[in-house]
Amino acid sequence: MERIIEEIREDLSRRIAVAADRLADRTLAEDPAYAALLGRAELRERIHDTLRQAVEGLLRSSRGLPVELAEARAVGALRAEQGLPLASLLRTHRRGGRLLWQSLTEAVTAHDRAALPRLLPAASVLWDVVDRIADAMTESYRRAEAAHGDRDRERRAALLDVLLDGADGPSAAAEAAAAQLGLPERGRFTVVVLASEVTGAPSAAPAVAVPPAPAGGPGVASAPRVLWRFRADGEVGLVELGHHPLESVRDLLAPLGVRAGVGPVVAAPAELARAHRLAALALRTAPESEGPRTALLDERLPAALVAAQAELAGRLRQVVLGPVLALPAEDRRTLLTTLGTWLACQGSTTDAAQRLYCHRNTVSNRLRRVEQLTGRSLSDPRHVVELALAHSAVLQHVEAEPVTAPGPRTSRTPGGTARRSPRRPA
Repeated sequence: MERIIEEIREDLSRRIAVAADRLADRTLAEDPAYAALLGRAELRERIHDTLRQAVEGLLRSSRGLPVELAEARAVGALRAEQGLPLASLLRTHRRGGRLLWQSLTEAVTAHDRAALPRLLPAASVLWDVVDRIADAMTESYRRAEAAHGDRDRERRAALLDVLLDGADGPSAAAEAAAAQLGLPERGRFTVVVLASEVTGAPSAAPAVAVPPAPAGGPGVASAPRVLWRFRADGEVGLVELGHHPLESVRDLLAPLGVRAGVGPVVAAPAELARAHRLAALALRTAPESEGPRTALLDERLPAALVAAQAELAGRLRQVVLGPVLALPAEDRRTLLTTLGTWLACQGSTTDAAQRLYCHRNTVSNRLRRVEQLTGRSLSDPRHVVELALAHSAVLQHVEAEPVTAPGPRTSRTPGGTARRSPRRPA
């Protein structure tokens, strides 16, 4: 086989050149990815080089030598960097393999038709060489693509950090970062902060997979665009709301079953650092004991005020609820839970009793005890505000210093049968 190829080498070279012309024209006509990336002269030269490499690989294989694959790896890495789809690269390569075999058989036929049977063993060798070259290009392409993806992710993370952690107010850095992320100069934006327990251990599968926003379509409203920043202490999302209301973020996060804080709506990317800080503050108003929920800052401003002033919150706890906090654990828990439930029920003793699985008079008696201990009247709006803020300060303090949660209690129904009642958040 090697002797036959050497005898037809000159004719084969001419036929390979013609094959490279034909394949370049066909590729540019049928593959828009190649047409957008390369001119005819460059593509034809690359195809010609690959065909010649395949011939040299065929000769080396027939001598028992390894096929040289360095150039194939270089081509694979280059095409990945250029953004050419791998399918396009491999399709053109395999078409080239077929044209090479056709050129080889035509050259042998023109030189000595009787030699054709001696060429047949070369078919399997040639396709083995074509496959090895394809494998080398594919491996190099995927390595380069992965490295390129890592660089893109790192670059986007750095741009998000500029917006989320930068100084307040317009800056050239913020404007440049927003432009590179494709954000408009003016619009409606917010920031989402997910609780750190979402991310899970690095070696395990993530506890929560954040879904991409569904694409819009006929009759279907597209969801807000979210750019996620993954950090060791949690995940942060930059949300481009567009025309969507802020409450739509709650719908977006609801399937995840996570605790999240949502900042206010801001009008420019330069204001996102402030929105980020306020989103983190909103998350602090949603204790883990309350379970998965999305806390919108604008709906939890009193609790956010408490969370923002740790020292004053401590004074508030002691001055307003100090006597309650000094009670034995079970009494303290009962009174705080009852007060929190009554506040959540907008001051309705009846609704609070239903939630707590007890009689309305029991709730009234507990609330009177809170009034006696604190010196605050639940009929005085100013005292109610103090008690509500102090109760929020207690919840946040317990969240910051977690203790073992009590189990469900067993109460008695009017008929005397035992009933387990769930622990309700205070």
